[in-house]
Order: sequence, then structure tokens, then C-alpha cells
Amino acid sequence: MKSARVRERMAALGALVSERLALVAAHSRPDVLYDPVRYVLAGGGKRLRPVLLLLSAEMYGASREDALPAALAVEVSHNWALVHDDIMDAAATRRGRASVHVRWDANTALLCGDVLLGLAYGQLQRARRVQLPALVGAFTRMTRALCEGQALDMQFESRTDVTIPHYLDMIDLKTGALIGTALQMGAITGDAPPKECATMHRAGLALGRAFQIKDDLLDLVAVDGRWGKAIGGDLIEGKKTFLLLEALSRARGADLEFFRRIGPGGGISPDEIQRARRRMERLGVLDYARKSVAHYTSRAIEQVRTLTRPSDVLVGIMRDMAARVH
Repeated sequence: MKSARVRERMAALGALVSERLALVAAHSRPDVLYDPVRYVLAGGGKRLRPVLLLLSAEMYGASREDALPAALAVEVSHNWALVHDDIMDAAATRRGRASVHVRWDANTALLCGDVLLGLAYGQLQRARRVQLPALVGAFTRMTRALCEGQALDMQFESRTDVTIPHYLDMIDLKTGALIGTALQMGAITGDAPPKECATMHRAGLALGRAFQIKDDLLDLVAVDGRWGKAIGGDLIEGKKTFLLLEALSRARGADLEFFRRIGPGGGISPDEIQRARRRMERLGVLDYARKSVAHYTSRAIEQVRTLTRPSDVLVGIMRDMAARVH
């Protein structure tokens, strides 16, 4: 399916999710708690995860209305994780707006995240009763995985022995778990066989790796104004990303000394970003990242192709994700 049609389909489903999200806490009180919740849910974004869930459910004949409770639960949960991540990362902005802990305060943000998780389970309870045990099981495993991944991510900040395999394991628990569970829950909503639900989850894990590596790459090479972040922000903050870890594994001499400065205690200055990029290009790091995005995207697509009802739209979205520029 052509990219333009894929993007149109994604936009339409994303708009539907946003419309329903606006109702999740529209009349909830007290305002001191729910104003931040409404602020978060109105924050926009591509709504990628609920869209993937809806398309997965559609593959197996589920109606959109039957799949929406699970889709909304996944998106509300995603926002819960973002609110708490922003506190832990001391991130001042999210999607071009002040983070909740900046606009209000840290205590309010903690409660906002907590109640978002409760609201997510509330949405999930609206699913068909016969599917609830499987949906709740998958959703609960995902919630634990997100916390485990975030714990590892935080630990990595002070470790000097982190490798690419360590990083990929962490991504499987964070990015991959959310995308994989979205696809799996969509299949569950469509009464897919357990084996195919598991296949969808594996496809999501591979897609999660591709998505995160592409994010790490765009942080350094993005030229699209919609990226919305400072170029090289990860290196400035000293974050361990796929690019930095691969650079450390390849570098020798002066290059190794340069990249070893990035890590616990801080990163490099903004005026050193282009120098870092040139070093990574010379070491082949950027090309390897691009190949890795293509590799994991292909793995995800191969999993989908083994299903009894493979979706050209879903495959198109996976390819579009790999080609994104913001």
C-alpha cells in the first residue's frame, strides 16, 4: 500500500483515538488532579500504539468499537509512563509543551501518572467480558515490563559496562513491550489463535527495536523541523543510546577518548555535536544504525507475513515508521 494512503489511514484512526481520549476524564473531579490528566491526554502525538492495536484487531474481523477500549487503555498507559519518565529524566518539555511536573509540580505529576494508570485499567474493563482475562494479563505484563525497562534505563546512567545487547534488552522492556502488547491485544480482541497473538507480540518487539534505534538516529541527524528537539540532545545529556554504545565499541585512540567523555556526569557541549557526528560517520556508526532499523523492520514484517490474515496496511505502517523523518 502506498505511503500516502497509509498515512491517511493512520491519521484517521489517530483522530478517532484522540476524540475518544478527550472523553476519558472530561467530567472527572477534583480539578486539581484531573486538569493535569486532561492536559496530558490532549497533548497530541501520532497515537501510533492504539492505531496498531486497531489495525491488528481489524485483521481478525473485530469491530472498531470492540477494539477501542483496549486501544484507549494502551494510549492512556503510554501517557502514564511518559509523565513519570519526564519526572525521572527532569525533562522540561513533552510534545512541545511544558511537562506536567514543570507546569504544576512533581507531586501533582506523580498523582497524575498514577491516576492515568487507573484510568487505563478502567478503559480496559469496557472490553468484551470473554476477552478480559487475556487482555488484562497482557496489559499487566506490559506494565511490569515498562517499569523494569525504566529501572534498567536509569541504572545505565551510572554504569560504564553497558553494551548493545544490554541496550536492546532494555528497549524490549520499554519501547518493544508497549508496541508488542498493542499488536497482541488487538489480535486478542479479534479472537485470534494464541499462537498468532504471540506472533504479533514478537513482531512488535522487533518493531520496537527499529523504532527506538531510529529515534536515536534522528536525535543526531534529523533535519525536519517537526522533530521538535535539539539536535544531539542525547549526547549533550550524556545518555547511552544505540549510537553512542556502537561508537564506543568501534572507536580507538582519540575517537575512543572523545566518546568516553559522554556518560555518567554529563555529555558534550552543543558546539561539539557536529564533531561527534563526523566521528560516528567515519566509524560507520550511522550506516550501521540505518541498517539495524531496516533489519528489525524486516523481522517485524516477516512475522506479520506468517499470519493467516496478513495486513498490507500494517506492513505499510511498519515501513513508514522505518522511513520517518520526525
